[in-house]
Amino acid sequence: MTESARHYSRADRLVQGFADGLRALSPAASRPLPAAISEPLSDGERQAAASLMRINHAGEVAAQGLYHGQALVARDPELRRHLLDAAREERDHLHWCAERLQQLQDHPSRLSPFWYAGSVAIGALAGLSGDRRSLGFVAETERQVSAHLQEHLQRLPEADRASRAVVQAMKADEERHGAEALAAGGALPPAPVRGLMQAVAGLMKFGATRF
Repeated sequence: MTESARHYSRADRLVQGFADGLRALSPAASRPLPAAISEPLSDGERQAAASLMRINHAGEVAAQGLYHGQALVARDPELRRHLLDAAREERDHLHWCAERLQQLQDHPSRLSPFWYAGSVAIGALAGLSGDRRSLGFVAETERQVSAHLQEHLQRLPEADRASRAVVQAMKADEERHGAEALAAGGALPPAPVRGLMQAVAGLMKFGATRF
């Protein structure tokens, strides 16, 4: 019997959500780290790249939380499968960012559990608004993430080809996930909600670079 064919109770989903959360914070990649050879970085370049990759890692922790929160309350089994499949694919991003941070002699944000828990709550609220709006929330989230990844491509040191390769691969996945959500019938959130999403993302960026 496939996952979409089973009937899960709310308790089953809570247990599954807890397990998903543990995996999100200790990710295992299914795809290898995008490969590129960087030139030697100065201390300033290394620190600048590490700061950006910490933000990216925090963003991917939050993305896991959003997907898991939405999947927890999804009414349509097919939508739940879509959300969890996307979360599993984006788990690679977490591993890539963590591995690149280690190479840059840095570490992920210590607030990762907070980013995850808060994002689960936000994702659940988005999911409770209905499946079409939930998909639209995914599409808008991915649009904003793609925009900030493009900004990071402009800010990363030219010599740091390794980080650039990771960010470019992440950006391609985010754009595809957003397009798939719209193609599945997603309805984009209204402007005030989009603005609130940007404000929350700004708060996360601020915290991730400092803690």
